[in-house]
Amino acid sequence: MQKLLLVKHSQPEIDPAVTASLWQLSEEGRRRCRGLAASLSAFDPAVIVTSSEAKAIETGRIVAQELGVPLETTADLHEHDRRGAPFLQEKGAFEAEVVSLIERPGELVFGNETADEAHRRFATAVDEVLRRHRQGSVAVVSHGTVMALFVARAAGVDPVSLWRALDLPAIVVMEAPGFDLLEVIERAA
Repeated sequence: MQKLLLVKHSQPEIDPAVTASLWQLSEEGRRRCRGLAASLSAFDPAVIVTSSEAKAIETGRIVAQELGVPLETTADLHEHDRRGAPFLQEKGAFEAEVVSLIERPGELVFGNETADEAHRRFATAVDEVLRRHRQGSVAVVSHGTVMALFVARAAGVDPVSLWRALDLPAIVVMEAPGFDLLEVIERAA
């Protein structure tokens, strides 16, 4: 059985002056990638595919080196498009915006795309990755909100609860191509 391993990137160095898509991993985030690689090794991924965001690429690169597997970067696996949205320093304010996005999926409430648009983009990209890689498990290093939207719709779980549960890094294991949910590793470090 082929598995889809959805991986939430490791802990970034947060810089309010820099767009989140450009954030690099923190020293702690790089350290956690070694534990992530150990957790992923149990699923024997044949390839690591990352979003185009710096923190996902860096997470994927470290894990791919640790596991000795190929690394790719693919378009449209990025996080919900929040360009232009103000940086929300207070954790509660950010969480409220993401919850609003998830609970009102057809409305543009936070950032530049609706939850429905983000889900559609991400799901199409995941399908394309799986078409290219039909043999072996595939690890996709991406981001919490789009992962929660995808898993919730594919497996019928509550997206807000899943989004809140996923630490930095985390793994969601699904059967491919049916997308049955097999396991959630809330903190894989």
